[in-house]
Amino acid sequence: MLLMHSSLFTSLDLKNRIFTKVSSVNIRNRILVMANSINDESSSRLSQNLRLRDMGFDTAPIAQVVIDNNGTLVLVNEQARNLFALSPRDLARPFHDLELSYRPIELRSLIERAYNERRFITLTNVERYLSNTETQYLDVRITPLQDTDTSFLGVSIAFHDVTRYIKLQEALQRSRQELETTNEELQSTNEELETTNEELQSTNEELETTNEELQSTNEELETMNEELQSTNEELQTINSELSDRTSELNRTNIFLISILKSLQTGIVVIDSSFNISIWNYMVEDLWGLRTDEVLGKSIFSLDIGLPVEQLRSPIRDSLSGKKQFQEMILDATNRRGRQIKCYLAIAPLLGIEVQGAVLMMADVDSISSMISTQRIEQGRQQE
Repeated sequence: MLLMHSSLFTSLDLKNRIFTKVSSVNIRNRILVMANSINDESSSRLSQNLRLRDMGFDTAPIAQVVIDNNGTLVLVNEQARNLFALSPRDLARPFHDLELSYRPIELRSLIERAYNERRFITLTNVERYLSNTETQYLDVRITPLQDTDTSFLGVSIAFHDVTRYIKLQEALQRSRQELETTNEELQSTNEELETTNEELQSTNEELETTNEELQSTNEELETMNEELQSTNEELQTINSELSDRTSELNRTNIFLISILKSLQTGIVVIDSSFNISIWNYMVEDLWGLRTDEVLGKSIFSLDIGLPVEQLRSPIRDSLSGKKQFQEMILDATNRRGRQIKCYLAIAPLLGIEVQGAVLMMADVDSISSMISTQRIEQGRQQE
């Protein structure tokens, strides 16, 4: 019986084979000892119950280890073996020799604290760094196991893997932060949109004002167009009248030119500045200058056989209105170089006021010859 149930004793001196009884034996060992003293049927049923309890503990979804009051590891379930790389050979080993006692957290001091305070101790989110640089989070619960006589049989340590929940919480936190950031961005975008909306509204009002101004300008342009059309019609009427008057003036000029051409006397018309306006063909024949050579020129600038300087004073008297009609005969030289007696008559060119002077000139000999010829013809007609 001693060989089968060696966990009931602990060695004091192996060399001399000295052992001592473990003071606090767990209930499983006690039952096993009792099972040897009863019949086989009861022993089988008791053994089956023990296996059932061991399998239930071993297949628990939470990693769990049990340490007796002497600090020896007595129970380890499958989850704990897989989580902390423990094996059945680690059973009955002192707990302080195992890496689990100080990694991922110092458990020995916590076990003493649980014994002293006689309550369970819970630690949450204990970080455990794995070999592949990943981090595992564990909730650790240290529960002292108390016997019926208030003495402690040992302690149970449960390790609950909460890595998935921590990661979900972190993901949730990131999602919240992203949501807050998105919310801030949306709020900022909303403010920008409100600002843009206000700007668009202001622009719309400006466009409406501009449209009203354009409509007003269009109405003004239409009114101006009507006025321009009316003015155009008036201008067309005036243009027609001017055209008619121009035609009349042209006819009058033609008539005047015809009269001047029919006269057998040289006619020169000058303005108030002594510039020549009319120079008929008789004057051309008399002095040898064409009309296009003298128009717009001062009569006193002409180089002809007539002593024009002697005409300055009579022309001024005529322009000033002092004398209405003046006659004189001057010695001159015609275009052929012949000495002649030139008859001149000067009269003012009257309008609303004196606008110039009219000079009539002729060769006295030519006038006498013309008068004699006319008398002879008149006598012939009378006969």
